[in-house]
Amino acid sequence: MAKAPKSTYVCQSCGAVSTRWAGKCIECNEWNSLIEETRSAPPPGSGISRTTRAKERDLESLDGDELEAPRITTGIEELDRVTGGGIVPGSALLIGGEPGIGKSTLLLQVAAAIASAGKKAIYFSGEEAPAQVRLRASRLGLSKSPVGLVAETNLSSIIATLEKGARPDLVVVDSIQTLWADNLDSAPGTVSQVRAATQSLIRFAKNAGCAVLLVGHVTKDGQIAGPKVVEHMVDTVLYFEGGQGHTYRILRAVKNRFGPTDEIGVFEMVAQGLKQVKNPSEMFLGDRDKEAPGTAVFAGIEGTRPVLVEIQALVANSPLGTPRRAVVGWDSNRLNMVLAVLSARAGISFAQSDVYLNVAGGLRITEPSADLAAAAALLSSHTGLAIPSDQVIFGEISLSGAVRPATHTTTRLKEAQKLGFKKAIIPDGGDIDSKALDMKIQHITHVKMLAERLASCQ
Repeated sequence: MAKAPKSTYVCQSCGAVSTRWAGKCIECNEWNSLIEETRSAPPPGSGISRTTRAKERDLESLDGDELEAPRITTGIEELDRVTGGGIVPGSALLIGGEPGIGKSTLLLQVAAAIASAGKKAIYFSGEEAPAQVRLRASRLGLSKSPVGLVAETNLSSIIATLEKGARPDLVVVDSIQTLWADNLDSAPGTVSQVRAATQSLIRFAKNAGCAVLLVGHVTKDGQIAGPKVVEHMVDTVLYFEGGQGHTYRILRAVKNRFGPTDEIGVFEMVAQGLKQVKNPSEMFLGDRDKEAPGTAVFAGIEGTRPVLVEIQALVANSPLGTPRRAVVGWDSNRLNMVLAVLSARAGISFAQSDVYLNVAGGLRITEPSADLAAAAALLSSHTGLAIPSDQVIFGEISLSGAVRPATHTTTRLKEAQKLGFKKAIIPDGGDIDSKALDMKIQHITHVKMLAERLASCQ
């Protein structure tokens, strides 16, 4: 008599496995995240078998010919930039983002561009009916593109469809959380189902040499739903960022085995779909008020691309016992550190003031060299003196008040000069190609000098 399958309890937050149910996961301390799942046979296409015999493999040397990974150019320059020059055949890409931000629109445009170039592209829709996908394609002007469309969520059926006929060049799965393997006794979207579906699709991609694009849902914290092991399994992880109140979207690479990380692509959501933004600096600075105090232009680096963005600050007298600190697009802990340094090292206190800081355009900045621009915006709002509109600022502030140099100084200043900026306040030090620059550059070593320089600009 066959034994009944055993049940385990899997945390839907971290993927930890327990033999019995508990109200709280012992690994990640998440409450009510354990879901009962039944042990069963491995999913189809996973390549895992309990009867597989081990075999010896030959060892290879690290010394050999270096071959550049081939690329499939999508025709969308911003996406090709983020992926490092195009999509690598045999790779798996995971793209996440909030609902309605444009993930399905972008992937439909990618599939249509590759299919129109004479390659085979298949689009699996697990959330929308074919009529809904056709309606979006008609709105985007892609109805005539030879994209294979299938509405399917069963993993076995998807693998069987892919193995039939000619090998596809691109496979889009929207989304990975909707797929389910019929021999796993758990609901779609659970850790076991997501892991099994991802593993099967990656194995097919490696064996067939086709690229697989997976759409992933995100949690309320903005992370891709499911176990972190899924992000480790794929070759590239992309995040779609942007607030619902902005028409601009930022595509950011946080993992890329075939290219640089932290690279960004900028798109604008229009009626005809996602439109590429070739010069994001002009976009982020297009509507700024040049005469208002409390604004500073930061020359940053996103991946290999220089980006100029406006940092806005508002310092107002607080009627509360504990003043407010609100930040959009920057780290709130970083703001508190800059305020503490200005108070302790420069003698400028914000203890009785509400402080609001915003990065214009919906871009999120993680670079430490934005400290100096944020401090300049705070000082400008505090004193009521506007910073010259043709001046850029960047540099990292240490706890001692010293200003540390930033990387790619010349690249930042060249981008600023190209957009018409004629002045810059930067840290003392760093390599600068003065022959390629026609700007008035002021070097500072301490935050005390920043207030003096801003006052002397008036």
